Amino acid sequence: MLTDEDLALDAMQDVFVKVIDKKHSLRATYPSSLLYTMATNHCLNILSREKRLVGSNEILDRIVAADSVEDKAVDRMYLDQIFAGQKPSTRTIAVLHYMDGLTLEETSDLCGLSVSGVRKRLRKLREAGLRMDGES
Repeated sequence: MLTDEDLALDAMQDVFVKVIDKKHSLRATYPSSLLYTMATNHCLNILSREKRLVGSNEILDRIVAADSVEDKAVDRMYLDQIFAGQKPSTRTIAVLHYMDGLTLEETSDLCGLSVSGVRKRLRKLREAGLRMDGES
């Protein structure tokens, strides 16, 4: 499914870690089906994350590729404007989800918010970025 053996091995290890972490809440009625479902969902999350990163918008690509001091300063001001008016924890949510590649569920667990709360914050942040991108 992942077409990269190293990535697949990492995914397999991640699934087993999740099983160990949730061992008290899992029913072992059909363990092979459980593992298959968990592995499939985990791989789909990885593929979705890669698609998001590959299909990221132009402004994010420019920020990542900035190499001169001037470009980095402009990009820093741009990001500061996007995060202005946002709750302070929104920056943490954005870093965890977009930069560290955590799923919405993983991000919500770490931040103590519901998945819908994380999704709402990211949507507002994305809208702010699109407004800024439309102004430039």
